[in-house]
Amino acid sequence: MTQWIETDIPDLSSKRVLVTGAASGIGYEAARALALRGAEVLLADINQQGGAEALARIRQLDGNAKVHFRTLDLSSQQAVRAFVRNLIEESRPLDVLVNNAGIQSLSERRTTIDGFELTFGIGHLGHFTLTGLLLPLLLKSAAPRVVTVSSFMHKAGSFDWDDLQMEHDYSAQRAYNQTKLANLLFARELQFRAQAAGSNLLSLAVHPGVARTAIGANRKARGAFGLGDHMVTLILSLVMPLLGQPARQGAWPTLLAATAPEVVAGGFYGPTGIGGFKGSPALTKPAPRGQDRKLARKLWAVSEMLTALDFDISNFAMQDKCLINSRR
Repeated sequence: MTQWIETDIPDLSSKRVLVTGAASGIGYEAARALALRGAEVLLADINQQGGAEALARIRQLDGNAKVHFRTLDLSSQQAVRAFVRNLIEESRPLDVLVNNAGIQSLSERRTTIDGFELTFGIGHLGHFTLTGLLLPLLLKSAAPRVVTVSSFMHKAGSFDWDDLQMEHDYSAQRAYNQTKLANLLFARELQFRAQAAGSNLLSLAVHPGVARTAIGANRKARGAFGLGDHMVTLILSLVMPLLGQPARQGAWPTLLAATAPEVVAGGFYGPTGIGGFKGSPALTKPAPRGQDRKLARKLWAVSEMLTALDFDISNFAMQDKCLINSRR
């Protein structure tokens, strides 16, 4: 596959897609492109005003676009479960799930309502629960896909299993790197487990390279900025225009993974330019740690424990311990 671009997206008029973090940035651009190719797209985001504006922008481009906004707070396991319950009650198949939402970590450690480090709780654990509980709808589709957005910074990620929530050794960059490694390992392990269960579900990971989005500025919604946060925002505002590509192009790896017929199961797609910063998307090779199956299995087991979810794709009527016996 060479020089894939947005116009290569096939007709999606029969597809139903859910994109998290769709109010802005790469999530919005992915939702826009999918809707303009005929898909019914659910834009999920905690930002209700941004979601309403995103819907309006897409409908200005195509008055017949099938787009809807759903509020989703991935920082709350209870909110994720409530979100999924509403979709399950509709009992409609879901063809593609795009796990895109995430935050740029703050310099001061913050936690979710469940006590998880905020970046990890939103970016990995929120999506872990969302994906697991949506499996009944995904597996109703003839060709379901799950696309999880990682980063080339996964190569700097690691896990301290004795301090996974970084209560004792926190840094913003370490929290981000850990989460992006988790995203990649989760996507690859989901593919292994789907194949073992005889499922035709495709799970893929992507990274956008360096894309000009509002992820730095959006951190303000998560708490007061410290001096370090202001410095990061300033640096991002200077560096992104020089090294980054537009958010629209940053969404191309996601769109390729979500729609291209010739994708490699369990593949990791990203820009092919120098350093992986920008360029046309194609299959790329994860860092060795991102291919570590033993590490992925450990992360899966720990994630099941933390979320109280028995994520067993061979039994897609997922056993949700939180609904059986609340742990929190």
